[in-house]
Parts: sequence; structure tokens; C-alpha cells
Amino acid sequence: MNAQLSIIQRTGTLDACYPTLILASTAAAMDKKVEIFCTLTGLNCLLKDTSALKVSPVGHPDLPIHLPIGPQWLQKQNLRILPDLVWAMPGMTALATWGFKKTLQKNQQLSFEELRTLCQDLGVRFTACQMTVELLNYQEKDFIEGISFAGAATYFAHSPDNQSLIL
Repeated sequence: MNAQLSIIQRTGTLDACYPTLILASTAAAMDKKVEIFCTLTGLNCLLKDTSALKVSPVGHPDLPIHLPIGPQWLQKQNLRILPDLVWAMPGMTALATWGFKKTLQKNQQLSFEELRTLCQDLGVRFTACQMTVELLNYQEKDFIEGISFAGAATYFAHSPDNQSLIL
């Protein structure tokens, strides 16, 4: 039997979901059986509409923020020197999200949607927590094709003994 990787995704921000897909696609490419169980706002990873996937600079003092454009000296500056009060101003989450996406593009990385499709093509199994789907008032039609819906007990019954929790 192939090695298995099971990831529990409970956070639905772009900067949290993207690394999960990197790990999942890499593991799947290495012939591991991979499942991602999405719960709470982690369900954002599975929605057809990915507009909820944002990068919020507020409350992330460890998240370096760099401009993806401009002179090289300015791109090297970590804009985290600005206090959270500045980052909480209207438009800053949109700016951080744009910067993240622009940096991915600049580094010739796949977009979130392309990476998610690649994961599916590689056989990564996505499961939405049924209880959370109901709790947050989602409908199955809100989600991408090809995913499963299951409760925690069902998930744990067929997942490996070890899981990784991505917060």
C-alpha cells in the first residue's frame, strides 16, 4: 500500500490554503495517497467562487509583506514595519491579496485554481465536512465538482493514523 498523507484544513485564507495544495500535489506526485479534509473556513478551498480567499495582513506579524513591483530596493523592504492599525485600513487586505497573487505570477507559480485542479488531476481526494457545510449554510452546488462530503467520524474511519492540521 502506498504511503498516505492526510491534511485537515480549517483555515480558509489564501496564504493558508495555497501551501496545503503545494504539499498535497507534491505528495501525490510522489505516489502518496492524499486526502484533504476541509472544515470551518477551510471550506473556502473547495468553493467554486474563490473570491473569499484573501490574504489578511492584520494579526499576522510573522507574515512578511513585500511589494511585487517597483524598484528592487523597495521590493526588498518588509512592509510589516507598518503597524496593524495601518493594515486594518480599508483596501489593505485587497492590497495584500493582490501582492500575493502577483508574486505567485512573477515567480511563474500556478494560481490557486490551477493548483487545485492539478491536485484533483493527481488524485488528491478533497472532503468537505458535512456538519460544517450545514452549519455555514452552504449547498453542495457551491462546491467544485469531484469532492466528497463526510462527517468527522467517516473521515477518521478511513484516514491514516496520522493527520496534519493546517491552521
